[in-house]
Amino acid sequence: MIREEVICSIALSHIPKLGTVNAKRLIEMAGSASLLFEQSKEWVAKGLLAPNWGDELRNQAHRSYAEAVCEEAEQKGVELIPLASSRYPRRLKECEDAPILLYYKGDTNLDACRIISIVGTRLISPYGREMCQRIVSDLAAFDSSILVVSGLAYGVDVEAHTAALKCGLNTLGVLAHGLDQIYPSRHRNIAVQMVAKGGLLTEFPFNTHPTRFSFVSRNRIVAGLSDATIVIESAQKGGSLITADLANGYNRDCFAVPGRVSDQLSVGCNQLIKEDKAILIESGVDVINYLGWHNKKKTSFVKQQELFIPNLSEEEERLVSLFREKGDLLLDNLVVMSDIPIHQLHPILFELEMKGVIQAQVGGTYHLV
Repeated sequence: MIREEVICSIALSHIPKLGTVNAKRLIEMAGSASLLFEQSKEWVAKGLLAPNWGDELRNQAHRSYAEAVCEEAEQKGVELIPLASSRYPRRLKECEDAPILLYYKGDTNLDACRIISIVGTRLISPYGREMCQRIVSDLAAFDSSILVVSGLAYGVDVEAHTAALKCGLNTLGVLAHGLDQIYPSRHRNIAVQMVAKGGLLTEFPFNTHPTRFSFVSRNRIVAGLSDATIVIESAQKGGSLITADLANGYNRDCFAVPGRVSDQLSVGCNQLIKEDKAILIESGVDVINYLGWHNKKKTSFVKQQELFIPNLSEEEERLVSLFREKGDLLLDNLVVMSDIPIHQLHPILFELEMKGVIQAQVGGTYHLV
C-alpha cells in the first residue's frame, strides 16, 4: 500500500502544468494519491475533476516513470515520503504549497519537538560566523535534540550545519536538486556527515539540476519544516529574505541578527527588524525565551499523540486510527473509510474536537492534533 501511494505520488508530480498546490488539493480531496488514481473516473463523472486531468491520471507513461524512480530510490537507499504518510513532516504538511512527495536520506526525526531553520548570505562575514556559532551553541546547550535546518549553500547555510554537528545537534540540508548529486560539490564531505546525523531532503527527483527557480522553491521547505527561521546576515536582496517572508506567510516566528547600518551584509536583517517582519535577537537564548521553550515539555508530535489522547469510544478510536494512517481527511473520505453514516459522524467529530484530538481546517479537512 505504501509503495502504491509512493508510485501514485510520483506519477502525479510528473503531470505537466498541474503544479504543487493543485496536486496537494487533489490528494486532500481524494484522501490519498492512490485513491485519486483509483477513483479518477468517478471524480470526472461527478464534475469534481476536469476531463483533461482525468486523462493525465490514466496516462500509463506517468506510472512507468514513477515505477522507475521508485526502483532507483530503493537502489540508492533513498526514502520516499508521500504526503499521506505518517512519516511526512507535520509542520510542512500544514503549508498550502507543501510538496506531495519528499526524497530523504538520513537518520533523524523530521517531526522533532524543536526545529529551527538558520539562513543567510552566501558571503558570510567573521561577525556572521561568530553569531551563527553562538546561536547554535546556545540552542545545543538548552536541548541536544533540536534539529537545525538549512540549505547546504555557501556562507551561513554550511556554517549552520557545521556548527550543529560540532555541538552534537542533528542537522538537515534541504536541497534544490536531486539526491544523486551535491551542490556545491565542495560540501560533499559535510553532506556525508549530515546523512549520519541528520539528513538530506528534497522535493526534486533524481537527475534534477539546481536552477534559480529551484532554489526559491527549496526555501519554502526550509521555512515550512521549522518552528522558526533565523536570518543571520543578509544583503538588501537575497534568498534568505524570501525564506523569511515565507516563514511569516506560514505564521512561523522569524528572528534576525542586527548589524551596523553601514554593513551591507546586515541591511536585510536590519530591514526585517525595522518592518516588524523579524524579532531582534543577540543569542540563541533570546530565541529560546521568545518561543517559551522553558515551559514546554520535550517530546515529539507522535509521543504527544500517544501520551495525551483521552479515553475514546470505539468509533472515536476508529477515526483516530484513520487519521494516523492517512493524515488529514475530508468529511466525505471519513464517511467512506470509517463506514459511519454522516449523521452519526458529525457528533463524533465534534466530540473529538472538544477533547482536543482533532481540528477542523479550512477546506473541510480534519487534522489530528
